[in-house]
Amino acid sequence: MEPTKRGPVLAIFASSKGPGDAERASLMSQTGTYFAKRGARLVCLAENGIIPIPLITAARAAGGIVQIVADAGIVLPPALAGVTMDVLEDQQARFERVSELAEGLVALPGSLASATDMFGVWSAGKIKGRNAPVVMLNRHKAFEVMRGYAVDVLSPGLRGYERAIQFADNIEDLWSRISRLVSDAR
Repeated sequence: MEPTKRGPVLAIFASSKGPGDAERASLMSQTGTYFAKRGARLVCLAENGIIPIPLITAARAAGGIVQIVADAGIVLPPALAGVTMDVLEDQQARFERVSELAEGLVALPGSLASATDMFGVWSAGKIKGRNAPVVMLNRHKAFEVMRGYAVDVLSPGLRGYERAIQFADNIEDLWSRISRLVSDAR
């Protein structure tokens, strides 16, 4: 499938640090390829030496466009030469920059750091009046606690919460949900 002219700009939060590294790396590669082939442009946050390399290399290999927002300590490996990178010293400034760029936020199973970063970007956007939808890949129940929170706490008190946060079971479902939410928001 050829990329569309105006695919969504999606911030992807993923980490291959910690237990389950090999499976997470594979999941990142699959997601990068799948999304890039559908025209998505990806934005990735790189901080504290954590760079979602499998996601970025797979997306680029599939013809996708990737932009990195990084802290000053990030040094890109040679495989990522030519990737656009914004370096910002302050974490809040990085969160705000990702929020400005992204039309939707996607969380893959990973470390607590990537989930924290996603929440930081989402919060920065809310402060600025941006309401980017969030879709989390709930593989192996990685986001089951958040899913429970959404059902038990958000649903009774926040009208339209299902347009703000959703959960997917596989990469195809993840793409379907985030692309639809972004399209509806445009």
